[in-house]
Amino acid sequence: PPAEQKPQPLPPAQEEFSFLPLVHDIIKCMDKDSQDVHQVLNELKNKFQEMRKLISSMPGIGVSPEQQQQQLQNLREQVRTKNELLQKYKSLCMFEIPKE
Repeated sequence: PPAEQKPQPLPPAQEEFSFLPLVHDIIKCMDKDSQDVHQVLNELKNKFQEMRKLISSMPGIGVSPEQQQQQLQNLREQVRTKNELLQKYKSLCMFEIPKE
C-alpha cells in the first residue's frame, strides 16, 4: 500500500522567493559608500540559506526523472485497470434499481 501523504504546507508568498530587492539594496548601499552593505549582504546570505532548506524539504526532490516516469507509468496502469473493472461491473447491471 502507498504511504500516506502528509498535508502539504502552504507555499510561501511570491515575494519571499525574490532576491532582487536585496540585490538592489546592496547596490544602493555601495553607491552611497554606506556601512549597511554588510548587513544587507548577510540578509541575502540568510535568504539563500532559507531557500536551500526549502528546496531540500520539497517532496520528491530526491526522486530521479526516471523514477518519476516509472511512478507515473505505474499510476496510469492502475487507473486503466480500475477503469476496466468499473466498466465490467457496470455491464453486470448490478447497480440498476428495480422500478416498482
